[in-house]
Amino acid sequence: MMKNKHELVGLDLNDERIETPAFVIDDEKLEANLEFAKTRCRALGVTLRPHLKTHKSWTIAERQMVSPEGPATVSTLAEARYFAVHGVKDMIYAVGIAPQKLRIVSEIRRAGCDLKILLDSVEAAKLVSDYCLRTGETIPALIEIDVDGHRSGLTPENPDIVEVAKALKNGARLAGVLTHAGGSYDCGSIESIREAARCERDGIVAAAEMLRRAGFEVPIVSVGSTPTMAFAEDETGVTEIRAGVYAFFDLFMANLGVAPIDRIAGSVLATVIGHQKAKGQVIVDAGFLAMSRDRSTQRQPTDYGFGLVCDVNGKPIEGGRVIMKGTNQEHGILEAMTGEPLKAEDFPIGMRVRVLPNHACPTAAPYRTMLLLDKEGRVKEELFHVRGWDVSSDEADDE
Repeated sequence: MMKNKHELVGLDLNDERIETPAFVIDDEKLEANLEFAKTRCRALGVTLRPHLKTHKSWTIAERQMVSPEGPATVSTLAEARYFAVHGVKDMIYAVGIAPQKLRIVSEIRRAGCDLKILLDSVEAAKLVSDYCLRTGETIPALIEIDVDGHRSGLTPENPDIVEVAKALKNGARLAGVLTHAGGSYDCGSIESIREAARCERDGIVAAAEMLRRAGFEVPIVSVGSTPTMAFAEDETGVTEIRAGVYAFFDLFMANLGVAPIDRIAGSVLATVIGHQKAKGQVIVDAGFLAMSRDRSTQRQPTDYGFGLVCDVNGKPIEGGRVIMKGTNQEHGILEAMTGEPLKAEDFPIGMRVRVLPNHACPTAAPYRTMLLLDKEGRVKEELFHVRGWDVSSDEADDE
């Protein structure tokens, strides 16, 4: 049975009416993280266009954006529709466009949202142009630039960038250039992140200048990653920064040195359901569906397994030595990071713990609601958010 939205407000996390696993957010930490990004972007002289995929919640987005109308970044058209319904007027759908999705893009744009798309080839640009010719629609597009070999896009010196711009016609128009310095996630020091930020800026600015020399206007020069936002020193030539995971932060960001562990705002509330005394293990009711299968800290100096285990107040247990070492679909296996057995009496059946995630975005995504906590650790608000990819779903519209 679906709960009333306000049924949990005022409860502490030990109350049995709060079912586990649950995704919980420390509001004080969230607010500090949101202000951090705004302060950084003001200091760098660029617009903040936050990526809303980490939480997918209007309640947080309204606080995160510089205005209720945006600008903002999304990763699915379901997110785009959801935030457009809530009044966001300026959005970038920052995933390469599939031509079958242009109909949905048009619907969102006709409803009053200036939704921009992303592409990185002449083929894609021609498909968008053909669609605009058939329908009479206008669709702005950004060209994706690959500054570090991380994922998709054209390298900054590739002459095809100009050819892509030329292929945008019949209502398809160039809105700018965009890059994501995903390589910054592989950096091993703060200085190397600063260097990644310099390369990100230099690459995207070079691509913009190539287009301008060819006679194109390039109003948007967009960069984005939480690590480079945190440590960039100069963003001359850049117009905006997109970043998202900073809203919650996570263990991967902590390992990078971007934020301390005590700034991680999102965690999974779980309940102890058993022990493997011979192995010194504790079993909780949060498995890989609750935590995600992300094992990104495995390649970092500190491997947190599937998450760092904290007490119900969010303080790491035993100085941070207890992790979720393994998972099954609905079981989490807790062990000591150093290998010594955990004592069953320290983790009685029914005890509640909070587990900090490796990667906040996929961990938060499956939950129907997220619980926003006040300073005393009580639920102050139950947040609905959009999930999945179905643009026809109204499950989050009751927020």
